[in-house]
Amino acid sequence: MSRTVVVTGATSGIGRAAVREFAGRGDRLVLAARSAQALEEVRAECAAAGAPALTVATDVAEPAAPAALAEAAVAEFGGIDVWAHTAAVMSYGRFEETPERVFEQTIRTDLIAAATVARVALRHFREAGGGTLILTGSVLGHITAPYLSGYVASKWGLQGLARVLQQETRETPGVHVCIVTPGSVDTPVYQRAANYLGRLGRPPLPVTTPERVARAMVDCADRPRREVSVGRANTVMRFGFTVLPGVYDALVGPLMRVAALTDRPVEPHDGVVFTPAPGSERLRGGWLPDLGRITRALTRHLP
Repeated sequence: MSRTVVVTGATSGIGRAAVREFAGRGDRLVLAARSAQALEEVRAECAAAGAPALTVATDVAEPAAPAALAEAAVAEFGGIDVWAHTAAVMSYGRFEETPERVFEQTIRTDLIAAATVARVALRHFREAGGGTLILTGSVLGHITAPYLSGYVASKWGLQGLARVLQQETRETPGVHVCIVTPGSVDTPVYQRAANYLGRLGRPPLPVTTPERVARAMVDCADRPRREVSVGRANTVMRFGFTVLPGVYDALVGPLMRVAALTDRPVEPHDGVVFTPAPGSERLRGGWLPDLGRITRALTRHLP
């Protein structure tokens, strides 16, 4: 039985992978992101999979945007069964060297917008008698790392918000709140991040694929769970942060500089924190080889 699924942050990384997974299931999609051009590309992917899709170019960081998006979804498809919220931005820099406006916009996009989405979605689900909200957290909602203050603060806040919402919906039959917490993922978020550190960021090893995170989201839509962690190193990092805080704090700075930053110098810039960058919305960031593409290329050359 097909569902109506809203995906916010639908044009890049985890959001785009989630769209493909839901479309492959035959679900009806409502696609939301800031770039109308990129949304049309994703809509075409849905059409190729035989999944109907409505596109809404919007910035969910605007206070009225989530409610208007929900109204569009109801008008087009009659309701909402699942809302997968993946929209997020990132900024690199020491806290005191990151412009206040960039820090605040990161919080606004990654936490306040998620709270507004949750408010709109849960009200709709209560009135409709059921529905599943899937939030995208991060292992950085359980641990900390230098040079990512706005992102870390947002993900810690989102983790707490998700827990509160789960407590408040316990006695509401059919309404579920899930949070998927990936570690490093091969998405373009690192290249698209604001940067006031002088070096391009990258996902530290081990890196997983956005498709794997998307499958966890679809699984939550099928069988709602409170939290799903995606990433082989997540448990180890959380253990070190909690049980050996002194050791963790001594090591995280050097490891961050070695494993999570490239040697490529970059001038200070705002990335996509305030406005989208046409052409930068992609499924992957290029941090992992595309094994599927390599396999297909090799297969074509086999006798």
